[in-house]
Amino acid sequence: MSIEPSADFVQSLARGLAVIRAFDADNAELSLSDVARRAELPRAAARRFLRTLETLGYVRPSAGAGATVRFSLTPKVLELGFSYLSALSLPEVVQPHLERLSREVDESVSAAVLDGGDIVYIARVPTRRIMSVRITIGTRFPAYATSMGRVLLAALPEAARAQALADSALEHLTGRTMTDPAALAAELERVRAQGWSLVDGELEPGLRSVAVPVHGRDGAVVAAVNVSTSATRDTVEHLTDGHLPKLRAAASAIDGELRLV
Repeated sequence: MSIEPSADFVQSLARGLAVIRAFDADNAELSLSDVARRAELPRAAARRFLRTLETLGYVRPSAGAGATVRFSLTPKVLELGFSYLSALSLPEVVQPHLERLSREVDESVSAAVLDGGDIVYIARVPTRRIMSVRITIGTRFPAYATSMGRVLLAALPEAARAQALADSALEHLTGRTMTDPAALAAELERVRAQGWSLVDGELEPGLRSVAVPVHGRDGAVVAAVNVSTSATRDTVEHLTDGHLPKLRAAASAIDGELRLV
C-alpha cells in the first residue's frame, strides 16, 4: 500500500529508516552498493546515511577499505524497537503465561500484534526450530497466512478487515496457501464466530498452528497467542482437542491480568 506523503513528511528520515531496514536476518552484512540497491537510494546518499548511522552508533563498518568495506547493524538498533516495547506492558504480561503454556504443551508458543497486513512477534518461547527462518521478537509474517494473523484480522471491523485484505499481496507461500479474497473473507468470518484459527501448512509446508485472541481492558482484541507444531509430530485433532483448550486458558489468564494493568 502506497502512502501519499503529507506536507510534514521528512524524506531524509524516511531514507535513513530505509537504510536500517535494508539489513535483515539474511543480509546481516552489506556493502555500500548492497545498501544503496536494497534501500533504493543513490550510492552517495546511502554513504551519507551509513556514515551518519555509524557516528550515532547504529552501524559498524568491517575492516577494509573502499568497496571491500561491509556494514552491519549494532545492538544499539534494538533501542528503536524496545522503546516501543518498554512503553507497552503487553509483552511482559504475556511472557510468563507463554512460558507456562509451553511447558504444558511442550511446543513453541508466541504472541503477536497486527501491523497493517503483517503480524509482528512481541513475545515467544521456542522449544525447537519448526520453520526454515528463525523467529525472534520483531519477526513479521503476512497476516492472511498465519493463525495469529487471521485471529487479529477477524477482530477488525468489517470495512477495516476488507481493506487489510485488499492491501495485502495475497501470494501462494505454499501449495496450500489460501489466497482467494472471497475464501479468505469467509474464513475470517468463521474465525470471528468460533474465536480461534487453525492454519495447516499455509505459511510453510509442514507447519501447523492454532491461535486465539487476547483482549485488553476494554474488551477489544489487542494481540493473539498461538501454539505452533510440526505436521510430523501433531495431528490437527491434537491441536484442536489437546492444545486449544490450554491455549484458551492461557489467553483467559492474560486477559484477566491485562484488565488490572
